[in-house]
Amino acid sequence: MRIEAELGTLLNEFQQQAPLKKGSLFVIGASTSEVGGGQIGQQGSEQLAKELYAAFKAFQQQTGVHLVFQCCEHLNRALVVEREVAESFQLQEVFAVPVRNAGGAMAAHAYRQFDDPVLIESISAHAGVDIGDTFIGMHLKEVVVPLRLSRNQLGSAHVTYATTRPKRIGGERAVYHLSE
Repeated sequence: MRIEAELGTLLNEFQQQAPLKKGSLFVIGASTSEVGGGQIGQQGSEQLAKELYAAFKAFQQQTGVHLVFQCCEHLNRALVVEREVAESFQLQEVFAVPVRNAGGAMAAHAYRQFDDPVLIESISAHAGVDIGDTFIGMHLKEVVVPLRLSRNQLGSAHVTYATTRPKRIGGERAVYHLSE
């Protein structure tokens, strides 16, 4: 329960620094092996996945974001989403069922918790968290903005946080804020 509480605190801090709107896509890469002190992909933990998922689910209930869980490289970093998310964002479904040894403990647990899970190949999420250096950057919108929270460690895992912003276009005459 310590990991769940720590992650919950960090997610609240994330929301304070970079408030996400209801319906935003929040991508999660999480190595339970790294959280538990092991090497990524070596010691996936159902118990740690359960604790992490509980914190993410509470965050979803508080913010209204859509949770998107990244699988490991054995499934080409495919993503677990609810079918309604895939349909409403017109995302291409792919077929596999993530398990601890091919997809990762976190994605496998999320798949079993979702109401109607599907895998998709890619997404352009509004924000995300990377627990254990799983490299979620390929699934974030351009332009990625790193966040610096009070902690960059969860258990034994290195953690990074990111939000995104629209690209700024134009040259020296471009205006980015309407003034009176």
